[in-house]
Amino acid sequence: MECLTRREREVTALAARGLTNEEIAEHMVISPFTAKTHISRAMTKLGARDRAQLVVFAYESGLVAPRSPDSSAC
Repeated sequence: MECLTRREREVTALAARGLTNEEIAEHMVISPFTAKTHISRAMTKLGARDRAQLVVFAYESGLVAPRSPDSSAC
C-alpha cells in the first residue's frame, strides 16, 4: 500500500467500508469522477482485478481493520 498516494489510500479505505464513488466524493468533497479516478489508479497500482479485490488488499494490508461484532447486526 506504500505505493499509493494519501488520497488513493483514503478512497481505498472508504471503498473498503462500503461507500460508493458518489458517497466517497461527498465525504472527501471531490467530484465523483475524481473519486473514480483515485479508485482506478489504486486498482492499477495494486494489480486488483476489481473493486472487491481492492477491498481485500485494504484489509490484508491493515489499511482498514474489521469492525468488532455489533449486537444489532444480523
